[in-house]
Amino acid sequence: MVAMNPAALKTQIQFCKPNGLVITDSDSFTPRDLEKAKFMTQNSFEELGIRQEVLEVPISSMCKESLKDSGLDNKTILRCKNMFALGLVCWLFNRNLAAAEKMLRQKFAKKPEIAAANIKVLNDGYNYGANTHASVSTYKIESASLKEKGLYTDINGNKATAYGLIAAAEKAGLQLYLGSYPITPATDILHELAKHKSLGVKTVQCEDEIAGCASAVGASFAGAMAVTTTSGPGICLKSEAMNLAVIAELPLVIIDVQRGGPSTGLPTKSEQTDLMQVLYGRNGESPMPVIAATSPTNCFDAAYMAAKIALEHMTPVVLLTDAFVANGSAAWKLPDLEKYPPICPPYVKPDMAETWTPYLRNPETGVRYWATPGTEGFMHRIGGLEKSSETGVISGDPDNHEKMVHLRREKVEKIADSIPELEILGDEDADLLIVGWGGTYGHLRLAMDFMRARGQKVALAHFQYINPLPKNAAEVLRRYKKIIVAEQNLGQFAGYLRMKVPGLDIRQFNQVKGQPFVTRELINTFTKLLEE
Repeated sequence: MVAMNPAALKTQIQFCKPNGLVITDSDSFTPRDLEKAKFMTQNSFEELGIRQEVLEVPISSMCKESLKDSGLDNKTILRCKNMFALGLVCWLFNRNLAAAEKMLRQKFAKKPEIAAANIKVLNDGYNYGANTHASVSTYKIESASLKEKGLYTDINGNKATAYGLIAAAEKAGLQLYLGSYPITPATDILHELAKHKSLGVKTVQCEDEIAGCASAVGASFAGAMAVTTTSGPGICLKSEAMNLAVIAELPLVIIDVQRGGPSTGLPTKSEQTDLMQVLYGRNGESPMPVIAATSPTNCFDAAYMAAKIALEHMTPVVLLTDAFVANGSAAWKLPDLEKYPPICPPYVKPDMAETWTPYLRNPETGVRYWATPGTEGFMHRIGGLEKSSETGVISGDPDNHEKMVHLRREKVEKIADSIPELEILGDEDADLLIVGWGGTYGHLRLAMDFMRARGQKVALAHFQYINPLPKNAAEVLRRYKKIIVAEQNLGQFAGYLRMKVPGLDIRQFNQVKGQPFVTRELINTFTKLLEE
């Protein structure tokens, strides 16, 4: 752990393991700094009961000394101290500096003097460790062994989401349109897609959240693969336009990168608190498929499948990610798009012109056929008022309204026939089934693997498809006597499962801190439940 000031030490020490190493910038631990961080004494380490090894390094003064002849002002020089710390950490882990130097040259290509300063400080940090702290243990981490051969790159969740959308549009043969309004932590999807005009991508930064979603509904009606992106507060504002896509039965992908709420809440923190909002937060009976990405790299597949479901089933689809997944990164094997399933929107055919109506449906899937403007013989209108199931004209008939409500619901329920079944990881005869969804997959999988390694019989059922649930979900869940649902809210998915699969005895592990799960806390909780 590297703490640049007492406040950082105070708030982050809880995440450092007991046998870890704490590096501090000793220049920033003056009596005044300690007082500002509300320490009661001048010995912050003793006051916090720190058991870790501490390495006190005058990082700020070392940077000033290193760059005294650089011509840079003091403020700019101090901005380089992170690179001094990085150099020191690279020495601790025996890491070559070449990759970091390359990154700095690329990042500051237009400011070579800044690149040179950071590279100099980076090397000075490395040399400081090598020449000054011979007694400190260093470590060597071997390169990761990748399961599959191929071309890999580092990618974060937002970029993977953008790439998944581009791939889906290419596969469907459609232009990709994104109508969006900037909001943390979803804005990077807009930024990434805006870079790819050469691929036919059109992006519009609208004046507000409502306009972003409404413009996407219009683009969908016109025949594009339409997308809108947002985070929690934006979903509230988009709900009316989302409902327009529901009743008009138009394909639309709504991406919600969840953050801490309610209201403005914690814009840079991560939660799973939007689930009930995207499932039920609209007026009327408004069924909508919901998918949740499980990792940064999984965002590509999740975005692709969200677009496939939207286009093939003529429905808006919500893709849930979260700030942790969106900003987290991982090694990603570039996919072979030939192996991805085709995307086949249900377009009208010329021989249907004489008998076609706007809500004529495929009898097997319940999906209405798509007639885009300009298709000869298929002039029509749709909108937010209820329509006759037979003629497509505005209808206030009570029986027709109830029929349309059921048709829209059944169409979404039938999507379960085309999504993967729920898989169980771990022991089939486990004494405890851990249940999760979305971006908590990594922590729950790690906890399960650790417990199984020490002989405990546990399994993990992790949901990516939320609405509809996989067809075998009820059968799988009913196999286990002890079930615990772990999620970053106060029990939204647990309540949803109780409603969808009555009779389950579900325990809950809930955390709403804006922080990822801590694996050791999960292990302790699951172990106590096994011992009951």
